[in-house]
Amino acid sequence: MIFDEAARAQGLLAAQAKAEELFDAIVEHRLVRAGRSEVEVSKDIHVLARDVLGAARYWHARIVRAGVNTLLPYDQSASVRVIEADDIVFCDLGPIFEEWEADFGRTFVLGDDPDKLRLREDLSCLWDSGRRHFEQDPEITGEQLYGFMEAQAHEAGWELGAGFSGHLVGQFPHDMVPPPDDIHSYIARGSDQPMRRLDETGRTCHWILEVHLVDRQRRFGGFREELLDLGGAA
Repeated sequence: MIFDEAARAQGLLAAQAKAEELFDAIVEHRLVRAGRSEVEVSKDIHVLARDVLGAARYWHARIVRAGVNTLLPYDQSASVRVIEADDIVFCDLGPIFEEWEADFGRTFVLGDDPDKLRLREDLSCLWDSGRRHFEQDPEITGEQLYGFMEAQAHEAGWELGAGFSGHLVGQFPHDMVPPPDDIHSYIARGSDQPMRRLDETGRTCHWILEVHLVDRQRRFGGFREELLDLGGAA
């Protein structure tokens, strides 16, 4: 079967551009602020995405986490928390635009805590470093990229908050859904196949790179994710 790979790439990039617009709107409408619960913010994001950008569906649950809850990875539930004046908050969203999946995450810092501000800056730096490392090695595996991200996090004084640093992404309903028992769908230990490859149906694999940094002693973390192999030099 022949696939229109250019159209697939264009669809994913267009969905991500819409997700970036959504995060800009979240800032513009001041949805993330002290005194609001994580659930309230999540519900308002849903309404904003639907009314402004036409996204009524999500391919994974909307994640809004504040304070100590930012230590937890995606698959761990947490008690609902109210955002405090000096909190750190991250949003991990998977909206669907024109049947294409976006997976986009950013971190917000309320107040002027220097450690939390440094974490937010390091999230961007480590993500960019991960993309450069990916671009420089045409044969890189998911395991190798994960090892690089882990080493970079430790060098910066943080830990990775999850056992993986990204996953496959595609067209809804999940032409490349990453099943939890398929390690090769993740950027993780044991993912020993080249990331630049075709899947079992002959389609190009496209990847999300995510960085979840945590400081367990000071009990906070942060998160950033977006498309890895599209939109850059790779």
